[in-house]
Amino acid sequence: MNQIDLLKINVNEHTEKKNGLTYLSWAWAWAEALKADPQATFEVQMFDGSPLMPVGGTYMVWVTVKMFEKPMTCMLPVLDYRNKPIPTPNSFDVNTSIMRCLVKAIALHGLGLYIYSGEDTPPDEEPKEVKVEERPKPKTAPDPEWDNSDASRELFAKGMIEFTATCQTVENLSGYWTANHRQLESLKRTHPALYQEVLTKFSELKKLFKEKA
Repeated sequence: MNQIDLLKINVNEHTEKKNGLTYLSWAWAWAEALKADPQATFEVQMFDGSPLMPVGGTYMVWVTVKMFEKPMTCMLPVLDYRNKPIPTPNSFDVNTSIMRCLVKAIALHGLGLYIYSGEDTPPDEEPKEVKVEERPKPKTAPDPEWDNSDASRELFAKGMIEFTATCQTVENLSGYWTANHRQLESLKRTHPALYQEVLTKFSELKKLFKEKA
C-alpha cells in the first residue's frame, strides 16, 4: 500500500460530527496507518519538557507522523468544546488535541485528507445520489472551522508562519498548506493582510528550498 491507496480509502464510517466539524477516530486512523506501513511512527514535539507551545496566551501541539520513510508534521491549537483556543488547558484538553493532531498528520500521508478539503467522498469514488430539498443559500455563512475573531485569525496565521521553522523541503511546505487549505481560504477572505503574510513566508521558503536543491 502507498499514499495513493490511502487517498482512496473511504473513512466516513469512522467519523463523527461535533459542532459542525468532522472528526476521524484516532485509533482507527492509526490502525490503518500501521496496516499501510508497519514501520510507521509518530512523535509529539516537546517544548522544554511540555507538549505545549505557547502562542499569544494560548497553546498549540505538534505531532510528526513518519510513514513510507517520510515524516510529516502538523500543528493544532488546544481548543474547547466551542472550538476556541483555551488559555489554561487541562490534561484532558491537551490529550484530545494531540490525538486530533495525530489524525491530521496521518491525513498528510493521504488517509482522510479529503475531509479537510471539504469533500464527502475520497477521489475517484462516485458519490451516492441523495435527494434533498433545495433551499436558498444565505448570502454569508460563518466559517465552520473556527470563529472570525481577529485574535483567532492572528493565532492561526502566526502558527502557520512559525511552523515553517520546522520545514526542510518543498514537500513539507506544500503538504501543510494543502492540509490547511480551507482555513487559508477563509483567512484570505476575512483577513487578506494576514493571509499575505503567510503566503509570503511560504513562497520565500519554497524558493529557497528549490535554489538549494
